[in-house]
Amino acid sequence: MAPSFRDILANTKKEIREVPVEHVKQQLDQRRAFKLIDVREGEEYAAGRLPGALSIPRGFLELRIEEKAARDEELVLYCAGGTRSALAAKTLKDMGYLNVSSMAGGYSRWHDASFPVEKPVVLTAEQKERYRRHLAIPEVGEEGQARLLASKVLLMGVGGLGSPAALYLAAAGVGTLGIIDMDVVDLSNLQRQVIHTRERAGMPKTESALEAIRALNPDVKVLPFQERLTSQNVLRILEPFDLVLDGGDNFPTRYLLNDACVMLKKPNIHGSIYRFEGQVTAFVPGQGPCYRCLYPVPPSPEMAPSCAEAGVLGVLPGLIGLFQATEALKLLLGIGEPLVGRLLNVDALSTRFQQLKIRRDPECPVCREGAQVELIDYEQFCAAAS
Repeated sequence: MAPSFRDILANTKKEIREVPVEHVKQQLDQRRAFKLIDVREGEEYAAGRLPGALSIPRGFLELRIEEKAARDEELVLYCAGGTRSALAAKTLKDMGYLNVSSMAGGYSRWHDASFPVEKPVVLTAEQKERYRRHLAIPEVGEEGQARLLASKVLLMGVGGLGSPAALYLAAAGVGTLGIIDMDVVDLSNLQRQVIHTRERAGMPKTESALEAIRALNPDVKVLPFQERLTSQNVLRILEPFDLVLDGGDNFPTRYLLNDACVMLKKPNIHGSIYRFEGQVTAFVPGQGPCYRCLYPVPPSPEMAPSCAEAGVLGVLPGLIGLFQATEALKLLLGIGEPLVGRLLNVDALSTRFQQLKIRRDPECPVCREGAQVELIDYEQFCAAAS
């Protein structure tokens, strides 16, 4: 006589390890290194999940688990009542996963115990289609895309660097983009500032960028700041954002942005361009150097002319701006190796890339241990140094 489902389930539970919800709660409270896998269907997961749980529906478990977990990681699986997760745990054990358990009673018992739950961001059908290429990447997936949609990035300028960065961050689904720029679109901008068009000449760049982003991706909220960044407004503007992209074209603004980011512990993705050459790095407070470690003293105007004075190859800001956008996405997703403590030099004329190590200055007046950061008159600071 063939075994019934009850027989199969009973035998399965003899072969796997079941853990009570109290044990899982204790592991979460102690911040133990393990992965929670929710094997319910998408609509069940959308209604609520255990904190930090990954969604891999039972029907896709064998196909997706290798993208999400190593065979020696501790895994705790759960479903609605403990049946599907038990069968899933047996499957993973047969696949060679060494430390797998099923949470007895599942989500229902966890919820009945009034333990904490989260309501995850669930992508709409249109979003799943729009971001399909992201969802196919194991390092991004639906969890990562939801994180991007909840992220807030501030762009210092939508000029040569900010234009490509804004377009690609918007296309990637970064949910909120703040834009600081008090300039208007000029015909001379269009050789490199690809977010603007000839028809929008004379329009404030913040409005021009808003139109372009809205047309590209309605998921993205744009917060325009058509004002000059100063010591009086910088903390107010920066505070709501997760990180900053520095596409500024003058040294007072760069030093101001650096000092404010250190004060607020906000990552600052720096980019600069000159004729055929560009630089990009990531200043992350507490993890690496800051802008003042790299440039303790502002250079004289003769040593660092602006693009208007020296000129710039039109495609170069596109290269550097996209590197900045890439660094931003890596930091927001918590993946890869950001350019922290590394300065990438790009020579477009010879197509050469050079990477330099940069270290924290133990005497840096801003990011050294115990430094008291004050926002100063940066125009005077840069003028006095020249």
